[in-house]
Amino acid sequence: MNPVDPEPGDAGRFDASTDAVAVVAGSGVVTGWTRAAEELLGRAAGEVVGRSAGRLLAGPGDPARVAWIAERCRAGMGWSGQAPLRHGDGRRVHVDLRVSASFRIGGTECFLLSARQPRQRWALGQSVLDGFLTRSPVGMAVMDLDLRYVWLNDTLEEFGGIPREQRLGHRLSELLPGLQAEAIEGLMRKVLATGIPVTDYEYVGWSWADPHRRHAYSTSFFPLVDAADAITGVCYMVLDVTERWNARQLLSLVNEAGTSIGRTLDVLRTAQELADFAVPRFADFVIVDLLDTVLSTGGHDTWLPDAGPAHLRPVMRRAALRSVREGGPEAVAGVGERVDFLPPPHDVHLLISGEAVHIPVLDPADELWLAQEPRRAANIRAYGIHSLISVPMRARNTALGLTTFMRSLNPVSFRPDDVLLARELVARAALCVDNARRYTREHTAAVTLQRSLLPQALTGGTALEVASSYLPADAPGGVGGDWFDVIPLSGGRVGLVVGDVVGHGLAAAATMGRLRTAVQTLADMEMPPDDLLAHLDDLVLRLGEEEPGDGTRTPLLGATCLYAVYDPVTRHCTMARAGHPPPVVVTPDGTVSFPEPPAGPPLGLGGMAFEAMEVELPENSLLGLYTDGLIEGADHDMGRGMDRLGEVLARPEPDLRALCESVVRRLVPVPQADDIALLLTRTHALGADHVVSWDVPADPAAVADVRARATRQVEEWGFWDLALTTELIVSELVTNAVRYAEPPIRLRLLRDARLTCEVSDASSTAPRLRHARSTDEGGRGLFLVAQLAHRWGARYTPRGKIIWAEQEIS
Repeated sequence: MNPVDPEPGDAGRFDASTDAVAVVAGSGVVTGWTRAAEELLGRAAGEVVGRSAGRLLAGPGDPARVAWIAERCRAGMGWSGQAPLRHGDGRRVHVDLRVSASFRIGGTECFLLSARQPRQRWALGQSVLDGFLTRSPVGMAVMDLDLRYVWLNDTLEEFGGIPREQRLGHRLSELLPGLQAEAIEGLMRKVLATGIPVTDYEYVGWSWADPHRRHAYSTSFFPLVDAADAITGVCYMVLDVTERWNARQLLSLVNEAGTSIGRTLDVLRTAQELADFAVPRFADFVIVDLLDTVLSTGGHDTWLPDAGPAHLRPVMRRAALRSVREGGPEAVAGVGERVDFLPPPHDVHLLISGEAVHIPVLDPADELWLAQEPRRAANIRAYGIHSLISVPMRARNTALGLTTFMRSLNPVSFRPDDVLLARELVARAALCVDNARRYTREHTAAVTLQRSLLPQALTGGTALEVASSYLPADAPGGVGGDWFDVIPLSGGRVGLVVGDVVGHGLAAAATMGRLRTAVQTLADMEMPPDDLLAHLDDLVLRLGEEEPGDGTRTPLLGATCLYAVYDPVTRHCTMARAGHPPPVVVTPDGTVSFPEPPAGPPLGLGGMAFEAMEVELPENSLLGLYTDGLIEGADHDMGRGMDRLGEVLARPEPDLRALCESVVRRLVPVPQADDIALLLTRTHALGADHVVSWDVPADPAAVADVRARATRQVEEWGFWDLALTTELIVSELVTNAVRYAEPPIRLRLLRDARLTCEVSDASSTAPRLRHARSTDEGGRGLFLVAQLAHRWGARYTPRGKIIWAEQEIS
């Protein structure tokens, strides 16, 4: 046999179920012949079996080749390839032949041969190839070395809109002048020079078949070479990839919108950012109308399941508009004005549950426009508005409003894929609007709460002139926990407090309110500053322990506080602080100082004591209490901030309120990062003509004399109407001190905003108001004092206590 070597993959072409099979002994004699073999070679088994298999070959065989195949099969590998066989009628039959590994039958070495005619291979006809090249969906052309058209198919002719006859023999730059043609020819020259293909070069142009829509094309350039590998020209292929380009542009616009819309927590600003972004990228005129409830900080949400009566139009206001024309003349309503625009069919359910409305071609003569939107129909005609998309704005199950996109100068109508982009832009903006709405509502509530918790009117009586300033933070966290207060105390004294709760928002404002109430309560108990802060520290610790562990509420991180008590009689100011900046003092001669009582830990840490210090303030001294936001400044240098504060306060300014405003204006950066509280006071002293006092012997007989002195003094001050009540109050308080307290006993009368009677003794026993029975001989003294006085109480001193009672001066 003279078989042909197999081609790659030929072995896989055999199917044993239809093969012609023969068995050949190792000597070359045929010992088996199948019916399929008879049909393939036209030889009956009687003509073949028992004879040499070499008679079946067409032409002389190659003994060496046959021996090599036999040895291969004896080694168990088998063989396959092509071989020419002789048919019974004398003609040649080319077959695919396979020889199995050798095996034995009854001790005789045998080989199994299977053969079949080769499968017909498909051949590409010239007509098929010409049809493919000519009518392929891919535009193709061949250019010569001068970049002149040699050949192009029908698809490319349609892309450019220039007939084939006008193209052949001309360059692209001659037919389509411009940067686009120059860029393409530059790429083709690069391919001719280097022989390296350029693939997937994209550009945007216009299609002859669709002149009102931009198309994107992907072009590839390949060198043409001859048999000698010489470059003879360039073949380029053009594919319309408009859909892919549009999808990429859509994704790019959406990504860009994510960084351009919602940069602030302001509803109107966010709406305007949406309009600004869409014009002129996407539309020529955009309006954003929001429901009144969205723009109102106190409004309620419009939930989607409840649309309300269908005949009622929603109450909306124009939140934003933008036009390619200066001033937006297409608009029927301006920003801030009330609107009720709903596109045809004007169904109110559009805002609640409707889908985007797409009107590719606007017809202002439509009855729906003429009947319900006559002014808008007139503007549509006047400015050539020809296409519209209206998208309802919804977020978190809440209807927010409606955004409408229109085209006029852009001749291309909105397409269905533009609706997808419009919906995505509005969805992103709606989420930002809802975030801004929620933030504004919470911020307004927090500011309202905080301002309601701060003192509405401050008075220092005759002891202090008072002015204050409070500015909430501009930080995203909203308001914080800064507070201040002026608390009238007994004996003409005044308590001053300023504090700062760590954090921002409603939680900080609510905590501030609790602390301010606690300070007022503790101050009414006449506690000295250091004791007051110790009790306040315990309160903050308890508040922290009350916070739930499930993360539903922001934990209390602590607070700082400074509490001071000014006595106009002694002109002494006693103060203590808990992690708070020291107060500032400016004496009448302009000297600035920052008295620094021991700082003490911030409230809420516990385990450490607070210490008080006392300073003497000359009359008309300026005392200022503030929070750290005032002195931090842009450089966050507290020391320099205190110096700047002292410089501003040292300037003479008789109007304390004007001085307070000047300090804030000069020291606070804009925008500010923290809440700011400032409390300024100018001290006054009670002169000798306002205070009188007497020592009282520990003898009941001395009560009458002291009572008479007090009555005469009140009359000398001109308070005739208070003489009797003063006599009774002095009698009861002095009598109790003589009977139950320890000397020395002293009576003092103070004429201030109120008339105050004070009886001091060396006993620390607290007085107790009793309700005596009708049969009791005593026990009614303090009850009588409580009935006669405006208010009464007791405070402790280092040497005992003071019982006091105040009367209103008419």
